[in-house]
Amino acid sequence: MKQQSFEAGEGVYKVEAEVLLCGRDVSVAICGGDTPHIGAVALASPRMSLADKEKTSASASVICVTGHKEDELARSAALKLASRFSCQTVVVAGIHIDDATEDDIKVLWKNYEAVMGKIIDGLESLMEK
Repeated sequence: MKQQSFEAGEGVYKVEAEVLLCGRDVSVAICGGDTPHIGAVALASPRMSLADKEKTSASASVICVTGHKEDELARSAALKLASRFSCQTVVVAGIHIDDATEDDIKVLWKNYEAVMGKIIDGLESLMEK
């Protein structure tokens, strides 16, 4: 197994990711804010695209802790990675700031996207080896 860590942002806006390559499959934990936690889990499996048989897409199943809102974040990340790398992908997500404003959420989302870019670059490098 190979492991990599990534982060973007500072202070309560920091988003961190731990990526574990399990053979060709990928497990990712994305946490951040002032209370990192497990809010949702998504498992995505690659499949042939229904729209274009030359492309890989993915399907995902999601479990979300009641009252948490990380389901779309975990699902989006799992689908993106599973289709991009044609592998089984698990994403655990938990990002929280107490009494977050719309601006707080925008900063966290920007940092989440930056971390996802780093994850993709890192996995491209790892999977070449």
